[in-house]
Amino acid sequence: MEHNQTFSNRTIKFYRSLKIEELLPDGIEVMNPYNNTETLKACRAFYGKYYNDSRRRRLILGINPGRFGAGVTGIPFTDPIRLENDCGIKNDFDKKPELSSQFVYMFIDRLGGPEFFYKHYYIGAVSPLGFIKDGKNYNYYDSKQLQKALKPFIVKTLVEQVALGINPEKCFCLGQGKNYEYLVDLNKRIKLFGEIVPLPHPRWVMQYRRKKLDEFLNLFAEKLSR
Repeated sequence: MEHNQTFSNRTIKFYRSLKIEELLPDGIEVMNPYNNTETLKACRAFYGKYYNDSRRRRLILGINPGRFGAGVTGIPFTDPIRLENDCGIKNDFDKKPELSSQFVYMFIDRLGGPEFFYKHYYIGAVSPLGFIKDGKNYNYYDSKQLQKALKPFIVKTLVEQVALGINPEKCFCLGQGKNYEYLVDLNKRIKLFGEIVPLPHPRWVMQYRRKKLDEFLNLFAEKLSR
């Protein structure tokens, strides 16, 4: 960790350096929003607002950015609507809602709001760049070939995310299935985290368990505030 820099500076530097040099399977495109000037501007405003310090934080890891959340704003689980309404950062992005982002900002609200939450947590992703196949979101684990090709990138960027200023004793994983299994297996080899705590993926909750929304918000609040 570069001690003379803030968490914000290190994060922007990290995002600007992201590049996948590995050869990926046919038909899979990399989505890198950090090549976009407007996205970098939004990231600078967001991280400058909430991470302009050298505090250590807990890490929450998603899968990889999607087209309507981080794929636009560059900020994990933060769509243009949440960025403006919840974080107070005006932007010119299309104001399309993203399901996962809706849930994430509901539990952020339960935990005391963005100001308090981001003081203690940093949200990243197992793969900080996203993928598209046939015009749709594609996850790093959706094909064994892709997963294998991405391993060096994933290992390198996980180490770099921890180096931003993360307390590695406990990491929270969004997704109790493939994302969690992959992360646990990888962690056995690279030993980055003391403990990995699985949490339901926000999209899964919003799509399939919306009637029990309150129950899941309580679960997140309880696990994260321990």
